[in-house]
Amino acid sequence: MPTAGTKTVSPPKAGAKPNALQQPLTPSADLAAVLGGSDKIARGEVVSKVWEYIKKNNLQNPQNKREILADDKLKKVFDGRDSVTMFEMNKYLAKHLKS
Repeated sequence: MPTAGTKTVSPPKAGAKPNALQQPLTPSADLAAVLGGSDKIARGEVVSKVWEYIKKNNLQNPQNKREILADDKLKKVFDGRDSVTMFEMNKYLAKHLKS
């Protein structure tokens, strides 16, 4: 029995469609360069791998951790912008994913 404040998650039903975060998508060549050359990848994994790349390359603004400072690879994904906020990032990633 779950305690107050916890939530039980039932497993997906057989034959159920994956939700939007689990749907395999094809990244553009520019996004694949950031991801390390992925073929088909779920949107949730894309976001996780991009954050890994950002942290590995120290691309967060030290004064404002919500701001991502784009290197050459990320500039191609972020439409040439030098920086984006973490809230804007998904908008740019969506442009580089095709079903």
